Amino acid sequence: MTSLLTQEIRLSKRHEEIVSQRLMLLQRMENKPADQNKGKASQTQAANAALQRNVSLLKDIEAAEKSLQTRIHPVLPPEVAALETLYWASVEEYIPKWEQFLLGRAPYPASSENGNEAEDTIQKRAQ
Repeated sequence: MTSLLTQEIRLSKRHEEIVSQRLMLLQRMENKPADQNKGKASQTQAANAALQRNVSLLKDIEAAEKSLQTRIHPVLPPEVAALETLYWASVEEYIPKWEQFLLGRAPYPASSENGNEAEDTIQKRAQ
């Protein structure tokens, strides 16, 4: 009989342990959605803050780029812009002749009477 009583006491203690573990697990399960919502809310706030920071940094970079562009490429005076246009037009005109020469398919491009064909072209266009 004492062995049955001892066994019942042991089973009763084990039952109490199981019930207390069950209660703890139930409380954790109830708290978990609230914790997840808090975690999601903090993640959303962090993502929004990062987005605002990135937008601000992007604007700063664009402003710095624009500032550097104006320093690197200042507005040219009209005379210089006209000369630059004439220069590139001359380059485009002579590319085919020089390209054939450089590829070894044609002789050295002949120059004009005064020896400077590019200068003649620029003078003709300027007039």
